[in-house]
Amino acid sequence: MVLSGVMETTATAASGLDHGPRASVLTPSLAASFLDTMGELIDDVVEADRAAARAAANRAALIDQARSWSEATASLMPSDTSQVRPWSDAHVARRSLVSELAAALRLPERTIETLIEESRSLLRELPATMAALSDGDISYRHAQVMIEHATSLPADARRAFEKAALPFALTLTASRFDHRARVLREREHPESVEVRHDSCRDKREISLDPARDGMAWLTAYLPAASAEAIYHRVTDVAAALQSPDEPRTLTQLRADVFCDLLIDGQTDAGHPTQPNLGSGIRARVLVTVPVLTLLGRGTEPAVLEGYGPIDIDAARELAAGAPGFVRILTHPETGAVLSLGRDRYAIPPDLRAWLRMRDETCRAPGCGAAARRCDLDHTKDRQFAGPTNHDNLAHLCPKHHDQKHHTAWTVEHIGDGDLEWTSPTGHHYVTEPATRVAAR
Repeated sequence: MVLSGVMETTATAASGLDHGPRASVLTPSLAASFLDTMGELIDDVVEADRAAARAAANRAALIDQARSWSEATASLMPSDTSQVRPWSDAHVARRSLVSELAAALRLPERTIETLIEESRSLLRELPATMAALSDGDISYRHAQVMIEHATSLPADARRAFEKAALPFALTLTASRFDHRARVLREREHPESVEVRHDSCRDKREISLDPARDGMAWLTAYLPAASAEAIYHRVTDVAAALQSPDEPRTLTQLRADVFCDLLIDGQTDAGHPTQPNLGSGIRARVLVTVPVLTLLGRGTEPAVLEGYGPIDIDAARELAAGAPGFVRILTHPETGAVLSLGRDRYAIPPDLRAWLRMRDETCRAPGCGAAARRCDLDHTKDRQFAGPTNHDNLAHLCPKHHDQKHHTAWTVEHIGDGDLEWTSPTGHHYVTEPATRVAAR
């Protein structure tokens, strides 16, 4: 650990510095020393995170031992036999375990129930995931994503899914891993996506849950295509309302636009010159469809941008002409792009659409901002003869775009769509494209 003495040394050095924007006292050797210290601190944070993962694995093992012991001794647990329909021994043991853990850990019982089931899955069904967690190679959140998708498969398909998905957990953020795991789950599931979608679609609903201080949660469970289109439409209108004089955040504007559109059928949301800004707007969403599937001769699912696999009937409807959707056809063997739909509306040049499909999100490490909300940045600036082509362009959200230009972070294309970022401390991070497609 480098913490001992670091704060004192740093404070001593900093006390003599000019705290203006260009402190001349900061010599190259002192700057290098500070960066070395920061690099060591980053390494220590990483090790602390790995230790937290190992601790989570140990907790899971202990919770599962407690569950096993509770079940094995269920008949010894005291129960109330005076009731007309008494609890079974197993139920008594389970409730006792849940209540005890909830009290000991000061956690809600629902959380404890989840922990018990997650621990059982890791110890009994997903040994490779448990091993990776025990070694500190993945976080507990990554393990939860694996559990969520694996346990939705039949028991005999879970090991194959784990084997295919685990390598991605080692390199992706939890949210990106969740997206990749959803795609892999579709390939391993023996039941067609159409059958499962029909079953789940019957459960669509809207629920209202009161919150504190005069607020409430309005939650909708919808087909993915509808949910994505609604969210992007609300975001498009909200983003158009932003201005230097607009005090509301984008999140607040989304909520206000959502209310206006549903209550009034359109939105003025305070826009001074476009009172009906929301009227008639259709969000643009990419739908990637394997060409044989579209023709009815394949089973590979279509992919809705920002969500993942969707049933082919919905994809066919969108590809056939639903306004606001871009159809992308892919080769049945290579997955390469065959065509970009452009007959429903005016779209940007092919290169811009190609890059959006390649990246899907901001290409900075750990960022999940959608590409449609990002800038297309020249990795090597045009003023330094950087070309405008696919291997010198990448999507960066405004925050990371500014970071690239105004900090010591650097980035370069290293081939095949990969970007290598270098931090001021010298740490290297490679981000991969969401889709690898051959440039045409």
